Amino acid sequence: MDWFRTLIGPDEGADAQQLCIRAILLFFLGLVCIRLAGRRTFSQSSPLDIIIYLIVGSNLSRVMTGKADFWPVTSATLVLVVLHGLFAMLTLRWGLLAKVMKADPVVLIRDGVIDEAASMRHGISRMDLLEGLRLKQVADVKDVRLATLENSGKISVVPRKRRG
Repeated sequence: MDWFRTLIGPDEGADAQQLCIRAILLFFLGLVCIRLAGRRTFSQSSPLDIIIYLIVGSNLSRVMTGKADFWPVTSATLVLVVLHGLFAMLTLRWGLLAKVMKADPVVLIRDGVIDEAASMRHGISRMDLLEGLRLKQVADVKDVRLATLENSGKISVVPRKRRG
């Protein structure tokens, strides 16, 4: 492993060329982590997903700049990505764990009436809510039977049925 240490440099005081080599290696390691974590991780972010983004990004940047040892930190990062995947699988199999790990949907509009308390409690401004409606081609709150803040952070909208 001396050749590898020569290639990537010491953990403190690596030169520019060694930092570039670290960046290349960590780029590919990052791709491996993303592939292991799966497509779901980056399409709809749950709290579990956000935690993994932060930890992986932080760990890889510390290793790249030589502020942390290469092998221990990259190994720990891979373990966390695998753990994330395991939790994702377990939440699919066990409803109780899914309830603990994921938030319940929150009703924001019912029968054309905005639940201001629920919106405020979850940090959804009136402008954000109206934007969510427009993105679903609904122009008026009165045209909404149900609008829900989903566990993914997206707003789903069920329009009222038109008469006539």
